[in-house]
Amino acid sequence: MAGRLYGVGVGPGDPELVTVKAARLIGAADVVAYHCARHGRSIARGVAEPYLRGGQIEEQLVYPVTTETTDHPGGYHGALEEFYTACTARLAAHLDAGRTVVVLSEGDPLFYGSYMHLHKRLAPRYPAEVVPGVTSVSAASAAAGRPLVEREETLTVLPGTLPAGELTERLRSADAAAVLKLGRTFPKVRQAFEDAGRLGDACYVERAATDRQRIAPLADVDPADVPYMSLALLTSPAEKTFTAAPPEALGGPGGVTVVGLGPAGRPWLTPEAQDVLSSATDLVGYGPYLDRVPPNPRQRRHSSGNRVEADRARHALALARDGARVAVVSSGDPGVFAMATAVLEAAAEDEFADVPVRIVPGLTAAQAVAARAGAPLGHDFCVLSLSDLLKPWDAIARRITAAAEADLVLALYNPSSSRRRHQFPAARDLLLEHRSPETPVVIGRDVGGPEESVTVTTLGKLDPDDVDMRCLVIVGSSTTRVTDRGVVYTPRRYP
Repeated sequence: MAGRLYGVGVGPGDPELVTVKAARLIGAADVVAYHCARHGRSIARGVAEPYLRGGQIEEQLVYPVTTETTDHPGGYHGALEEFYTACTARLAAHLDAGRTVVVLSEGDPLFYGSYMHLHKRLAPRYPAEVVPGVTSVSAASAAAGRPLVEREETLTVLPGTLPAGELTERLRSADAAAVLKLGRTFPKVRQAFEDAGRLGDACYVERAATDRQRIAPLADVDPADVPYMSLALLTSPAEKTFTAAPPEALGGPGGVTVVGLGPAGRPWLTPEAQDVLSSATDLVGYGPYLDRVPPNPRQRRHSSGNRVEADRARHALALARDGARVAVVSSGDPGVFAMATAVLEAAAEDEFADVPVRIVPGLTAAQAVAARAGAPLGHDFCVLSLSDLLKPWDAIARRITAAAEADLVLALYNPSSSRRRHQFPAARDLLLEHRSPETPVVIGRDVGGPEESVTVTTLGKLDPDDVDMRCLVIVGSSTTRVTDRGVVYTPRRYP
């Protein structure tokens, strides 16, 4: 009995967007086939890898050419025809032997997918089924937070390889559009949007639903930095007519909630914080922190600089006084060297006496770094900021000395910056007056972010040049230990 062929869409890149059916078939298949370039890497296989069971036969279908390089007598299309004929024969041998064959496809198998060329050749001869997947268009729209089409609007899907004039005309008349296959076609596509008078409305989405996702206005994108796995979106015209509801229509009095975002991305965000962010009408915060909240066209965003906390707090309270539901975003926990105090100080003024303020905690940088290292905060600890912008260095030095004499573990925030270089070496020297040079030290940089690093060293070997503003430093107590595996912990019992 012949085997069965499945063309399985694995979606745009996030393994969690693989359908339940696709995951089941991938795990059960005798043979898993996938297309790849000559370097051997396959995006589709990478997405499907969590669902492979091990020991399965893998058929790597390596494209022999690109559009620019082929000496085949039939040209590019002739080379591809020969390639698909050879691939068909390889898969047919497995099907003739009764094996189940799954061919992986990025996105959806029949949406600009390579699988369709195999399906046309094999489906007439063997039982075949196509399992749809999330398309790049759907993923990009979701990532951008912008609706594709509403009501009677139409969506036009265009390949970037079309002639420039045709692209321009189709974009000019489209309600909504998605232009795929960018990469080298990007300059032409961007010009087509501009010639159609639609550039200002277009959005660029790169590698949607992956950890390398990027979203930007199409007009701002550098043509030299556009991969093939990207697309341009012209979303629902109805989006442009949207304006946030006026305060009087919000259905209740306004208020301010100060929200902790945690140290990095969404996985560090608590469900309570997510709920506050999603229900807010206005988001207020320091620009880089506000950028960590996905854009939502129904919300107003109020970005400001790093050293205007008081102004930011008063602005948030004024919005809430007029009826808005305001979320003030803060990295880490808002009550730890962050925005909660600034908002509460401003809220104590008479003009904001009727504005309710709530604080929603977040995971602190100290907790995040400690967890990455082990459990260095397992006993009593002290949290200090080395910044002397709002308090004198003499006060900081006294507190460091007191904590060191008390044998507390220290979590040091704001250890150094481009303009504050002397504090951290001075703090290290103060600690060495009371701590052994062998005291364990943990340096966490960008924990949870793309450049995360965690270094375990000792107080005696601690190099101030290894520490900057993006770091949090944990200095152990006399009982803090480092295991042979490099795990740092402070015992719960004190001698």
